[in-house]
Amino acid sequence: MMTRRDFIQTGAATTAFASTLTLGSASEKSPMKKKTNPLANWKGFNLMPFFSVFHSEEAYRNLSISELDLKWIRDWGFTYVRLPFDYWFFVKGDAIQSKKMDPANIRNLDEAALEKLDVALEKCIEYGLHVTLNMHRCPGYCINGWDYEPFNLFKSPEAEDAFLFLWEFLSNRYKGISSQVLSFNLLNEAPNIDERMSREDYRRVMLRAEKAIHTISPDREIIIDGTGVGRDIVHNMIGEDVHQAFHAYDPFRLTHYQTYWVGDNSDWPVPTWPYQNEDGSVSDERHLRLQVAPWAELAKQGIGVHCGEFGCYKRTPHKVTLGWFEALMEILKEYDIGYSLWNFRGEFGIIDSDRHDVEYEDWHGHKLDRKLLNILLKYL
Repeated sequence: MMTRRDFIQTGAATTAFASTLTLGSASEKSPMKKKTNPLANWKGFNLMPFFSVFHSEEAYRNLSISELDLKWIRDWGFTYVRLPFDYWFFVKGDAIQSKKMDPANIRNLDEAALEKLDVALEKCIEYGLHVTLNMHRCPGYCINGWDYEPFNLFKSPEAEDAFLFLWEFLSNRYKGISSQVLSFNLLNEAPNIDERMSREDYRRVMLRAEKAIHTISPDREIIIDGTGVGRDIVHNMIGEDVHQAFHAYDPFRLTHYQTYWVGDNSDWPVPTWPYQNEDGSVSDERHLRLQVAPWAELAKQGIGVHCGEFGCYKRTPHKVTLGWFEALMEILKEYDIGYSLWNFRGEFGIIDSDRHDVEYEDWHGHKLDRKLLNILLKYL
């Protein structure tokens, strides 16, 4: 009998994936068009069970993916899961309780927690979904709570070595899984270029990890996020063996209206679509197109491009959310760029988003935002 570790190590995952292709997808039913993006047109969702040790909601830290979620994602015609993870989950010790990570302990990994990641990958692959592992919290960096890290990934050799160790470990652990079904996104939302991280720092860290991973798995698809919190192309990595990803959250005061983690936003006006900016200008579909166009040009140069995150927080008026989504989805489809919505269930998602201005459809005991789902399906 094949064990779970056999499944992960021997490449049986690829067979499981291939067996699902007969199910078909929306993209297979569409007329053939010329592909302009070297990266596969994955479309799906971020799933959150490994997201953050610091998050208060269990769904963001329960280390278990719902098979129903995967079934619905697949049955609706989506093909992709981005799986953000916090490396603290996989380090033995009391760091989660004390909220202090000992750098010397990072290589002391928790096999029981890692086996839960194995299970999550196995389930995604069994449902015919490509999975991207994204290190959301890295040794020495996280867009959410960088101060919790005991060192700086981009300035500390010790942090850089720990980052490399983790990606080498995961590469060896999953080297039997085909790149058809598993890719790596090295870190989430690289920061702005400033005294904490130069362009040269980012290139050095990303390139070192890329070389190490490809030494173990030469065909592994590797994605790096843009700098400037996923907004800016990493020009000094063009020509290297990596794809690039951007995150679409602009206009920021529209997508993050009344979020609790942004700071004092009590004076932000209720957003509209098109969006009226503070300087009197208007952000509309043309504005979104100008933001995405450089990434589309990057794809035409032979660099794979993906939209790793996008969405609107639950406090953005639903009508505005739908208008913004429709504009962005049309642009991404035109430019042959895949995406992963943040998130599937929850305050940005299509299920149980807790919006106050939506007529939800009952969906197996959950609240489905059918109008938002229909926009996504329209542009598959």
